[in-house]
Amino acid sequence: MKILYHHRIRSKDGQFVHIEELVHALRELGHEVILSGPAVVETESFGTPDQLGHGLRRLLPKAAYELLETGYNAVAFFRLLAAWRRHKPDALYERYNLFLMAGTWLKRLTGLPMIVEVNAPLSEERAKYGGLSLISFAKRLERYVWRNADAVVTVTRPLARHIENAVGVADHIVIMPNGIDPQRFSAAPSTEEAKRRLGLAGRTVLGFTGFVRDWHRLDRIIDYIADRPQRPDLCLVIIGDGPAVPELRAHAQARGVAERMVFKGLVPRDAVRDHVAAFDVALQPAVTPYASPLKMIEYMALGRAIVAPDLPNIAELLRDGETGLLFDPQSDGAIACALDRLLKDAALRAQLGEAARKAVETQKLTWQHNAERSVDLFRRAMRR
Repeated sequence: MKILYHHRIRSKDGQFVHIEELVHALRELGHEVILSGPAVVETESFGTPDQLGHGLRRLLPKAAYELLETGYNAVAFFRLLAAWRRHKPDALYERYNLFLMAGTWLKRLTGLPMIVEVNAPLSEERAKYGGLSLISFAKRLERYVWRNADAVVTVTRPLARHIENAVGVADHIVIMPNGIDPQRFSAAPSTEEAKRRLGLAGRTVLGFTGFVRDWHRLDRIIDYIADRPQRPDLCLVIIGDGPAVPELRAHAQARGVAERMVFKGLVPRDAVRDHVAAFDVALQPAVTPYASPLKMIEYMALGRAIVAPDLPNIAELLRDGETGLLFDPQSDGAIACALDRLLKDAALRAQLGEAARKAVETQKLTWQHNAERSVDLFRRAMRR
């Protein structure tokens, strides 16, 4: 099959990892994938690579910037149309973004079977954090795209219910959690070897990976370490960057545990595995209620003992006491209790980690499985 993949991602962050991995899995299955989207910019430190766009967002009124976003569809549509004419694809796959309708226009013009992948309710998300002015307009466009797709692929049941409520139908909504490529994780070093390489031999490592925001509440982990002077071996390792990092550094300094914090910053994609392998406990201290955290599936694949909030979307991946420890996100002390329990019981950490590793296989949390399901959705649409 020849698949045209449309997106509006400019930075090589977690979103683009998803694109790269799914495209790679489709190609490994023998399909041809043609990418259509803006040029991707490598990022070496925190901050948007699209300085022009970021500057315009700061300078322009929100409504004006959102109209510019909508105007981007003209560029995207003609780029897609040119790709369609040149490659004659069999199907169209689009990663949904706010105000993005170009793929839907191409589908309506050409009749291409179309999958729309939705990873977040973007109109609701941007409105909640004060980043959206034309709220009703954005929601109408969102519903227009979701209704016109042959299949809407989403990562969790809570997000699927949100889409169903928006469009009024559910028969074309498919739940497909994020995944991993098992080959990337098959040659990970042992925990002790990974610690040695990172200069953490003899330490007990609490670890986090990803884009670091305030709402992740990693300040609670710093407090946890500071409140346990009897455990000088404890340290926090953060792999990634983000707007919360300066405040976390300052908080660790104020609590007197700065020397027990390891901020690794951004590391090459292929090096993440070797860093996460050093974690004794992998942290998902907070999460949006609709996400399928890629980091958590990677933790699972590496057999880490995971602490995560007890939310419906997390419970789709982890079973409390079997493949991870889930805590009440409404209780300030719940995460500390879960950490206390794990840090006192090495056997439990090993048991949870091994069960999590096996769950990746039994739940088929792989990009190859997602690629196979996507192709099946296209073929069903073609038959219809």
